[in-house]
Amino acid sequence: MNIKDIAQLSGVGVSTVSRVLNNHSDVKLSTREKVLQIIEEYNYIPNNSARVLKQNNTKNIGLLVKGVFNPFFSEMINIIGSKVDSAGYTMILEQNDYNIYQDVDNVISFAKEKKLQGVICLGGNFIDIKDDSFASLNIPIVLTSVNTLSKKGKKTYSSVGIDDVKATYEVTKYLISLGHRDIALILGKDDDIGISWWRLNGYKNALNDSNIPLKDEYILIGEYESRRSYEVTKKLLLKNKNITAIFCLSDIMAIGAAKGIIDSGLKIGKDISLIGFDGMDYSEFYNPAITTVKQPKTLMAETSIKLLLDLIKNSIENQHILLNTELIERESCRRIK
Repeated sequence: MNIKDIAQLSGVGVSTVSRVLNNHSDVKLSTREKVLQIIEEYNYIPNNSARVLKQNNTKNIGLLVKGVFNPFFSEMINIIGSKVDSAGYTMILEQNDYNIYQDVDNVISFAKEKKLQGVICLGGNFIDIKDDSFASLNIPIVLTSVNTLSKKGKKTYSSVGIDDVKATYEVTKYLISLGHRDIALILGKDDDIGISWWRLNGYKNALNDSNIPLKDEYILIGEYESRRSYEVTKKLLLKNKNITAIFCLSDIMAIGAAKGIIDSGLKIGKDISLIGFDGMDYSEFYNPAITTVKQPKTLMAETSIKLLLDLIKNSIENQHILLNTELIERESCRRIK
């Protein structure tokens, strides 16, 4: 029995249970009574609280990853782990791929149960952050490459990422500058309310600024999978003969789209221009090499752990850092009339 179990049995969030345990006043009486009843019924004894977490002398840093098998994150995990070890801490890695909209609660539960001195989150849907979301924690939180639409609570956590709107706007304008007007966009998951939403807006803004009508049938879901991207690309090209360019929001999806183009009897870089996103190595070694948007994953990882360690030392305040992307032009794109 842990705090997450109590939350599920009570029908509330982990943060609410935490506020009840710490006797916060901002909990409705009916909710407080419900939680306390479950605690009494199951004879739950809390392991710790935010105050105990601050007072203990553990040397544990948590890394909470949504997409642990994502090759983009795998290199970042290695970099962060190395820096954690060099700083004299122990890294505790936890996978967070099963609950779509409970990432705030998962961070709180993870931090309390493992008695962490700080947490870095790689990926995740932090769309519901509120001013008091991390009030029950007294440790630094760094959100790296996460989905968030909320502007609240920014004083209680730090973040490291890229300007997703700007990156996709510039790529779409690049394709337009090459003469393309029928440009398909392959998004990740349809529940990516943060990253996919921002990137979709960059794409829409570029089309609008160039007076190109938005066509809903040109916007597809690739599930961040090569196979799914292959399937939707074949269907797209079968139904829409006017398509001249495809922009995928990950290199993994671009690989699938590339095969979809070829199996449709078309040539990449001649009949269809193709662009990926992330700057993964295998996009360079595909034939033809795929143009991609390079995210500075090494710098993102190094910035995230340095930021967390400085926050643990209380030497800085929370920061929100945006890093630059770079368009790597290769053989998969060409100018058309």
